[in-house]
Amino acid sequence: MERSKIDEFLKVMESTEKGGNERVKQIVNRIVKDLFYAIDDFNVTPDEFWTAINYLTEAGQNQEWGLIAPGLGFEHFLDMRLDEEEEKLGIKGGTPRTIEGPLYVAGAPEEYGFARLDDGTELDEAEIVFMQGQVKDENGNPVANARVEVWHANLKGNYSYFDSSQSDFNLRRSIITDENGRYQFRSIMPSGYSVPPKGSTEILLDALGRHGHRPAHIHFFISAEGFRKLTTQINIEGDPYLWDDFAFASREGLVPAVTKITDEKLIAGKELDQPYSSIDFDFSIQREHQTGPKAIVERKRAELVESKRAAM
Repeated sequence: MERSKIDEFLKVMESTEKGGNERVKQIVNRIVKDLFYAIDDFNVTPDEFWTAINYLTEAGQNQEWGLIAPGLGFEHFLDMRLDEEEEKLGIKGGTPRTIEGPLYVAGAPEEYGFARLDDGTELDEAEIVFMQGQVKDENGNPVANARVEVWHANLKGNYSYFDSSQSDFNLRRSIITDENGRYQFRSIMPSGYSVPPKGSTEILLDALGRHGHRPAHIHFFISAEGFRKLTTQINIEGDPYLWDDFAFASREGLVPAVTKITDEKLIAGKELDQPYSSIDFDFSIQREHQTGPKAIVERKRAELVESKRAAM
């Protein structure tokens, strides 16, 4: 079809708009225009179009848009744009941000300085890991009373709340740093995970000739009064998908060394009877910038509140 005819129809559509939200109209009209052009360029048939509509509907019913968005690179792309905006304003350095993913749950128990994340149910099979470090400002000064929110998957690659077999807030905690900005937690070494088999995300990735695997990783929100919130995660070195993450979340500076501790005195000092792994990692956060882009992303997140837990 001639572009002029497409553009003429678009103008007719836009002429019917009375009032409404100007920004929404601009964005939707641009998306519709681009889709009209794509349908015409690729000669998309009505059957293909309605197959796509059915897919979009089923993906929503499966609650997989939180996986499809990072899988298509949207979440990392938004991070790239924030990085560029901050750099233009002179907000540089600090721990790299990376994607949040869809599996955060608000309201995790709060501990001071140290927390144990796991509930012990996988201890017979798990590798025990201690992770510790400091939260610092851009000049290397410790940030006391910073909040370190941490969450990760179990040995099966599943997350509590979304996996009903796990206890509430298993592998989830909020740790408040001590007067020296220090935090530490004990947990189990997480496993990577794959998108749901035969689900909407896998169907799309298969069609694109891509896999749906993530490397083992641990998520963090780091926040403190007067500082920009940091959304990030560390990846576990040696994972086969470390630099082949379907969600494009792996970044330089977020793959700390994992040290195997076999010294008997150090093991006894942790009240253990077996070797464990140790990860040292300091977070560097930036002070709030008056004109900087928002570092806190407003999105719908799961929340398990006391009243809901009491009813379960």
